[in-house]
Amino acid sequence: MWEIKLPYGGDSEALEQLEASGLGSAAAVPAVPSILPLPLMEGPEEPQQRIEAICVSLHRLAPFRPSGVVCLTGPGDDRDTVVEGLQTIGDEAAHAGVRVGLEPVNRVGGEDWTMISSLSEAVELLEDADRPALGIQFDSWHLWNTSEVVADIATYADLLVGVHIADWSGETRGWCDRVLPGEGVADLPEILGALDRAGWDGYYDLEIFSDNGTFGNAWPDSLWNVPTEELVRRGKDAFERVWDARIRTPLDQVSPGVV
Repeated sequence: MWEIKLPYGGDSEALEQLEASGLGSAAAVPAVPSILPLPLMEGPEEPQQRIEAICVSLHRLAPFRPSGVVCLTGPGDDRDTVVEGLQTIGDEAAHAGVRVGLEPVNRVGGEDWTMISSLSEAVELLEDADRPALGIQFDSWHLWNTSEVVADIATYADLLVGVHIADWSGETRGWCDRVLPGEGVADLPEILGALDRAGWDGYYDLEIFSDNGTFGNAWPDSLWNVPTEELVRRGKDAFERVWDARIRTPLDQVSPGVV
């Protein structure tokens, strides 16, 4: 659920539509998704204004009962501001009755989005912030190529509040060029197997960015050009094939992720 797609004044109608649909709520993304400013997205330049905006979004999104609200650090090295922001956000999330998922972003191209690119780096920030409402948003596209990803899943599974799934194209053209599960080079059967063994029983949230010109690259093979119902069917079928192929071997017999 993306807050930018919710028209102001229409929350009650959106809630009624959600309840009537029978669908559940996976991760929610606030209109201002990071503590530090993002070069590729509009929003306030001052971190304090961004933190306040995220706190407002927590209360707006809470009635939709998301599994968690995604939060990015933003780029740079201002760790103190990020930790203080997470503490404020964590306190507000507790008041709103929601969890917040800090999301590591892939180190390849992540310089415009984040200061953390692995589960262990995210945990270090969470430990410094020390707020129980804070957890981790896992994203296979961002984490598939981090060292020890399988072992980290086992270690930090209790911190996960959401799971995004997408595959990494062998010739990826950037952050907005993802492919359906099983159609790229990420070892998703190994990752899904690790999540399953670790006890994750929440949603697997298919998150496909595939630029059709929205972000400046009108790729002719963009999945966003595929009719919605067809893409949903293809995405569901692709996930189920990868899920059926997931690796169930014990952790000590599974090779770690690549660097």
